[in-house]
Amino acid sequence: MSSSDWNPQLSDKAYHLLTEDANKIEKLIEVQMQNLTTRQCPLYEEVLDTQMYGFSREVDFAVRIGLVEEAAGKMIVSKLERNLAQLYEALESKARSI
Repeated sequence: MSSSDWNPQLSDKAYHLLTEDANKIEKLIEVQMQNLTTRQCPLYEEVLDTQMYGFSREVDFAVRIGLVEEAAGKMIVSKLERNLAQLYEALESKARSI
């Protein structure tokens, strides 16, 4: 079943909700990038990793039931993964400079 088989409003709502959840994770990443001092607290990394895992499962579910096109879902997850990778690179760079 493709997303075109569903009510377009339902697909739009699902995409909107995924985007909102992605924005929440993006905010966590932005806060960490601004502070770059919580590297000593592995809990923050665990929270981000857990959020990313949960979000990827959320996207996978929406794709599997046909509410969101696979390409759109992958694009949202990929953007977050790139931002998270940039954060980890910045944290590693900071750790090396100390």
